[in-house]
Amino acid sequence: MYEAVHVAPDGDSPATDVVERAARLGFEGVVVLARDATPEHDALRDASGIDVVDGVEVVAPDPERASGAVGGRRPNHTVLAVRGGTDRLNRFAVENERVDVLTRPMADDGDVNHVLANRAAENGVRIEFDLGPVLRSTGGPRVQALRDLRKLRELVVDADAPFVVSAGAPSRLGLRAPRELVAVGETIGFDPDTVRAGLREWGALAGRNRHRRSESFVEPGVERGPYEDDGGSR
Repeated sequence: MYEAVHVAPDGDSPATDVVERAARLGFEGVVVLARDATPEHDALRDASGIDVVDGVEVVAPDPERASGAVGGRRPNHTVLAVRGGTDRLNRFAVENERVDVLTRPMADDGDVNHVLANRAAENGVRIEFDLGPVLRSTGGPRVQALRDLRKLRELVVDADAPFVVSAGAPSRLGLRAPRELVAVGETIGFDPDTVRAGLREWGALAGRNRHRRSESFVEPGVERGPYEDDGGSR
């Protein structure tokens, strides 16, 4: 199972600390969703013994600026996410095939409905179940976070949309072991296997995109045939 993490300066902890803690908690890999951080992924992978995936999270105030960032960063990262939090950003993300994951869709003023869930299913955009607000809030905010996640779960299930699960950790101390995330998911109404599938999906997504970026693809979305080499068909 994999987790998505942020590292300094985008998060509160150095990359080494975050990745090492993820390894101790039992994760097989982490997707580093960086914006300004530029960690040495290969060095982190060697030091921790787990997979470290080069990712980026686009954080923008509106779809227009998000679109420019997606176009500029898509070729350079294995996993690309767009942070939601408004209806317009959520819609932009699920309607864009270049986007892998819509993160934090229910944060701030964000919401998801059946139309957006269906668009995510059509375009293969994973919707993130961010368990962070449930893990780190109390009282009314926690109750609202539970309501939001239950609503999102029902929409994703109805649309058969792809999804990922994360603790949304702002630092290494915010990371939780897979079994803890499964327990939190059960309080929302998730089957334990569904939570595990959402954690595994980060790794499956990374594997798919690495394959697409490999030499087996002539260009994004166009795979080289079995009788084709750099000089053309034979």
